[in-house]
Amino acid sequence: MTVPKILVSGATGRTGRHAIEYLKSAGIGVRALVHHEGPKADALRALGTDVVIGDLLKLDDVAGALDGIESAYFCYPIAPRLIDATSFFAVAAKEAGVKAIVNMSQISARRHATSNAAQEHWVSERILDWTGIATTHLRPTFFAEWLTVMVNPEDIKTRNAIRLPMGEGRHAPIASEDQGRLIAAILQNPLPHAGKTYTLHGPIEMSHHEIAAAIGRALGRELHYEPITFEEFATSRLQQIGSNPHVVQHLSEVTQDYQNKIFEGADGVIGAITGQPPMSVETFIEKNRSYFA
Repeated sequence: MTVPKILVSGATGRTGRHAIEYLKSAGIGVRALVHHEGPKADALRALGTDVVIGDLLKLDDVAGALDGIESAYFCYPIAPRLIDATSFFAVAAKEAGVKAIVNMSQISARRHATSNAAQEHWVSERILDWTGIATTHLRPTFFAEWLTVMVNPEDIKTRNAIRLPMGEGRHAPIASEDQGRLIAAILQNPLPHAGKTYTLHGPIEMSHHEIAAAIGRALGRELHYEPITFEEFATSRLQQIGSNPHVVQHLSEVTQDYQNKIFEGADGVIGAITGQPPMSVETFIEKNRSYFA
């Protein structure tokens, strides 16, 4: 196994897993920090990844994972205690002499965000900046995977509709696979990206009316978009998938941010840095057809 000089946290998550796949395909030694054993950890080992089990909320676990590492990807879920996890990661990275960090933030991160998670991401960015380590912040718009989680497949089957509380806002859905490719590229050559904040988007900015039509084209059926209130969405979908209060509060606020144009934009980063443009909504749906079937 190649000696790992890159650490990927959140390694069994969407962006982390794809980043590892791209790094391993390039012959790069990678260490993956995962929360617990299981099939996903075994799958990473099968790729030739050095897997360590640990908790981002335990300083010694993070310090052990970062030992000997030169560049690292920091990714924490939408969950409580992001500031704690960031602080532990920052201290451990400084102690270990890490030279570069790629940080997964979000497009709604700002000082006066009304989403607790979004505001905490802004604070997390500042903590990593204060380490003096060359850091790149990534602020993606809504993931394309949102369409496989937040869209109720029963609405597609019974109403030929996607029903979401997004009003008439617009964004360019960005797939985690494309983000993983970018993360891998920056981790391999971080210095040109040091101190930069990139907003990440798919190739085409769309309304949800256009997104529904694109999903329909990929599935070979006619779909439309039905705007609903957040309260309807929380009752019809968030309760169904078991979202916790932290996530519900975040989504309640960022769906308003979305309608206030915070999530708008189209790709100007991924294609330029990786040499491959991000995938369209139709391509993403075709690759994930089983969910909608």
